[in-house]
Amino acid sequence: MSNHSQLKTYLVGGALRDKLLARPATDRDWVVVGTTPATMLELGYRQVGKHFPVFLHPESNEEYALARTERKVAPGHQGFEFNAAPDVTLEEDLMRRDLTINAIAEDTNGTLIDPYGGINDLEARVLRHVSEAFAEDPLRVLRVARFSAQLASFEFTICNETIALMTEITQSGELQALSTERVWTEFQRALSFPNPQPFFDALKACGALAVLFPELDQLYGIPQVAEYHPEIDCGIHNEMVLKQISSITNDPVAKFAALCHDFGKATTPKELLPKHHGHEDRGADITEVFSKRLRVPNEYRQLAVLTARYHSHCHRALELKATSVLTLISNLDAFRKPERFETYLQVCEADARGRKGLEDRLYPQADFLRGALTSLQAIDTGDIAKRVINSEGKSDRISSEIRSARITVIKQYKKTH
Repeated sequence: MSNHSQLKTYLVGGALRDKLLARPATDRDWVVVGTTPATMLELGYRQVGKHFPVFLHPESNEEYALARTERKVAPGHQGFEFNAAPDVTLEEDLMRRDLTINAIAEDTNGTLIDPYGGINDLEARVLRHVSEAFAEDPLRVLRVARFSAQLASFEFTICNETIALMTEITQSGELQALSTERVWTEFQRALSFPNPQPFFDALKACGALAVLFPELDQLYGIPQVAEYHPEIDCGIHNEMVLKQISSITNDPVAKFAALCHDFGKATTPKELLPKHHGHEDRGADITEVFSKRLRVPNEYRQLAVLTARYHSHCHRALELKATSVLTLISNLDAFRKPERFETYLQVCEADARGRKGLEDRLYPQADFLRGALTSLQAIDTGDIAKRVINSEGKSDRISSEIRSARITVIKQYKKTH
């Protein structure tokens, strides 16, 4: 095999950015200048890129892409023609990237090449587009929003000129050309970060929240009863709930349910405001539609729909009759899916605390329902079934006997809690 060192390679992208921020390094990406696909194949690299030449290193499996330029020829994220000829320079390759902090390169000697001021923007904590060509790719609206959440602990801000270009993309209608899969991928990645809120803030700032996730955007400006919601605005409440659930768990499934739990409040008839009777069932239906449109995994959809429908039941758990407690636990399928039931309780707790001045309130309802389920799980349903069949020779009464035993256990549990 020929010598790999003859290639002019540069470390680029997220791995270099994270290295300069002293963050844990992600997968490393490389750009190769001044060569051809044929040479890469001769050196043993394996081509994987369909639209442009990207290769895997024969030993490290890291990605090496030929330096390229791109030209917009059609709407959408994939409407580009690429030129990866050997005369494409490193600076030209870096110019097509989205943000200056992602347009820095490092050569094999450790020398940094920074033609667009990315290092200054890293130090100033600014997310800034590299060139006006930024506006040609609608996916960049979501990517910048995601970087805002990904780097939230560094408190990056998006510069005004970049927000203006993101707004331009939104108003052009190009966001609608994005595939559902790409939109959901960025949404899901944002939810996986410890603080997802900057993702939604960035989308709201450029008008994209209303286009991509109108169910979230429509909550802003909807009033609630101040006695229970001192923050009043449903959109602000949703932000506070997301903050609370993110402090309890980093589970993106829980965060998704938290975001969807009050969708029904956006459709409350105006004459009922600021009360929201029936918002739970309306919200569950809206969450179903929202989930199907984004093609979210069933695990996300199921918890979000259940939480939207039953979060108020959890808040009232201490006042519910024993039969209602059992119905709630059964409707949530808690006997078969106790882990999901636990996540539901966490989201309900976040909802109760996601209110101005009530962030540290106690939430005994969750412990009450946890304990109720534990007591019910201790019932030997097999023994009940045997007893009914042995004494009566009938099996049609088994379910009613189990239900009766469960109600008795909940009544006893309520007396002591």
